[in-house]
Amino acid sequence: MPDHLQAFFAKATPKAASDLEAALLRLPADKRDWSSTPEARTALDMVAECALLNGTTADLLQTRVFPANYDMAAFMSAKAELRQDWNALKSLLQASVAKVVAATRAVPDDALETEIALPWGPMTLAQIIAYPYWNMAYHEGQINYIASTLGG
Repeated sequence: MPDHLQAFFAKATPKAASDLEAALLRLPADKRDWSSTPEARTALDMVAECALLNGTTADLLQTRVFPANYDMAAFMSAKAELRQDWNALKSLLQASVAKVVAATRAVPDDALETEIALPWGPMTLAQIIAYPYWNMAYHEGQINYIASTLGG
């Protein structure tokens, strides 16, 4: 079946985003940007990460090159800014999911094993296609854990 991996993740990724958003919204509003310790991440921080990295992943799928000048400080700043505005964050999450789904669908089967050099080591396009889904599902679990510590 051609494009089966791409089709699976094109369908599963928006569902993961929806589940991530639902997990965030189940938290009391005053706990969405709360952490149990100064080192712990907040739920809004995790959702902001996903919104931003979905777009980065879409760009990577299209260009097949990790930007040599990737600015981690700018990424951290963008996350912090997004945490302050749920409407902007929600809008970016939806837009970045649509972007990564389109980029995922555009990857041909014969390119899935193509390796892309990343700062932490090479990954195949198949692995990169899976990343947005995995990252959002992972962070949904972390947000649900935060809820469980709050008794929710």
